[in-house]
Amino acid sequence: MYDVIIAGGGVIGSSIAFQLAKRKYRVLMIEKDEIGQKASRAAAGMLGAQNEVGPDSPLSRIAHESREMFPSLAEELKCVSGIDIELIQNGIVRVARTEEEGKHLKQENERQQRSGDHAVWLPQNRLQEKEPHLSHHSVTGGLYMPGDGQVNAPALTKALAHAAVEFGAEIMQRTEVLDVLTENRHVIGVKTTSGNILAQKVISAGGVWSRELFEKTGYTLNMYPVKGECFSVYHKKRLTTASIFSPGCYIVPKAHDRFIIGATQKPDVLNKSVSVEGLHSLMERAIRLIPDLQHAEWGEAWSGHRPKTQTGLPYMGEHPEIDGLWVAAGHFRNGVLLAPITGSLMADYIEGKPVYEPFKLQ
Repeated sequence: MYDVIIAGGGVIGSSIAFQLAKRKYRVLMIEKDEIGQKASRAAAGMLGAQNEVGPDSPLSRIAHESREMFPSLAEELKCVSGIDIELIQNGIVRVARTEEEGKHLKQENERQQRSGDHAVWLPQNRLQEKEPHLSHHSVTGGLYMPGDGQVNAPALTKALAHAAVEFGAEIMQRTEVLDVLTENRHVIGVKTTSGNILAQKVISAGGVWSRELFEKTGYTLNMYPVKGECFSVYHKKRLTTASIFSPGCYIVPKAHDRFIIGATQKPDVLNKSVSVEGLHSLMERAIRLIPDLQHAEWGEAWSGHRPKTQTGLPYMGEHPEIDGLWVAAGHFRNGVLLAPITGSLMADYIEGKPVYEPFKLQ
């Protein structure tokens, strides 16, 4: 008998397991493949609290809180698990390619500053001083958000899972959760490919696959997969210090001369293939932004499936009709950014604290 079973071993499930284990709960995390091999492995790891989340969004406050948790979390995870999550706080530049985009970003700069965020509009000459490898033919300026940053997403997931185990959690890999076991509309455990396992509470944290599990209970999560294709290259020059973001393309500088470039968006596609069309589009956009990338050495290509909800907000709440069945899914492109706060909030909710209203299941 466990206190909590977590179905899903990505960055969200691992963060929840880590937080609950720290609070002395008996936790079992079940993953149908291996830990962190789905969307968490595919992520570029940007921490875009300002870049991705507008000041007026219900996500804004927790996105900022989660971003601020990373420095201390990185230290704790390195101490407990021995894994460096490669936190880099060099900011994100959202570039303008046209005068119209520049006008929009200047307005966004004013909104962010009114909300108390640190953001700076850089006209073309100042942006060239900061990022000299950006093409002055393709970029007219950029909104620099120094507070945003990045981590190594696979390393973060691995570190959270290892640290959860260090605090007493158990992990079962290559085991699929087939259904939720209930008695009098209350959770008593899960049915898996390895048999039934009992628990007082169950949290579905399986990304797009959480929808399938909840549908078996008669509840529909309005969530769908958005396939994203990415690739990596190597270049010995330091082509950019900040992460570069523009419509349809981002460029994220990593350790060891590596750059991640992404990502396509293909709604309701669940296959793992990587298309020539998708890579060609990304390559064209990336080289247009940083021409020296055409001389980079090839790394690898991959795809992942980001869970997106109809409202754009993640689900983090309890099933309205089954006591003890919870969900934490639908973080779309912000799973890495929101992982720390999601783990903390879900642990709070399990302990009886009220659920943040925008995340409730109706």
